[in-house]
Amino acid sequence: MAELFQLYLPLCEPQRPFMVGHLGQSLDGRIATESGASHYVTGPVDIRHNHRMRALFDAIIVGAGTAVHDDPQLTVRECEGDSPIRVVIDAERRLSADLKLFHDAAAPTLLLCAEDKVNDGDRHGNAEVVGIERDAESLSPHAIKAALGARGLLRLYVEGGGVTVSRFLKAGCLDRLQVTVSPLIIGSGRPAIVLPEVTSLTEGLRPAVRRFDFGDDIMFECRFHG
Repeated sequence: MAELFQLYLPLCEPQRPFMVGHLGQSLDGRIATESGASHYVTGPVDIRHNHRMRALFDAIIVGAGTAVHDDPQLTVRECEGDSPIRVVIDAERRLSADLKLFHDAAAPTLLLCAEDKVNDGDRHGNAEVVGIERDAESLSPHAIKAALGARGLLRLYVEGGGVTVSRFLKAGCLDRLQVTVSPLIIGSGRPAIVLPEVTSLTEGLRPAVRRFDFGDDIMFECRFHG
């Protein structure tokens, strides 16, 4: 019980803008195979942790890749608590409206896409469509935070995938990054974090870190702000 308080109590701060990213990866830094298979890189303790994090936050965010490969529910099932608003980032609006999370009505869902991909009163299945300004790569991470904050969604949990978490990390949007490492070597596949190339290790990020044993896995929580 003391470990649970140590892990979660610092995350239960007064309502203010707060964003946490999470990735589960192998020892060699992969979150999935090349084909996108990722069930399950990490073990049951990390899965339960994800559900607890969902219950603590206003909204859960995933990218289009995670949505299409996993077709996840993104709801709270492994613990008590309310499910967060589900947010899917799909800049070009290529995802099928037939995906489960756009129809199951298990929680309110938002589809974020580029402003030029939105029509008045538009919906994607049951999901509300929200236009976000573009940046050089996709949708602006800062514009995403601002749009969700304007809806009162201040506590944001980015559950994947690697591209989405990396973009928020690169933009300096993450207050925390949780990386759960499994004793698994895949040898190929999709990398967890990809940032612009550096020429010296002094240019790398070296945040303050907390460590937690998750059964056979280890979770590293990196603190960037606050």
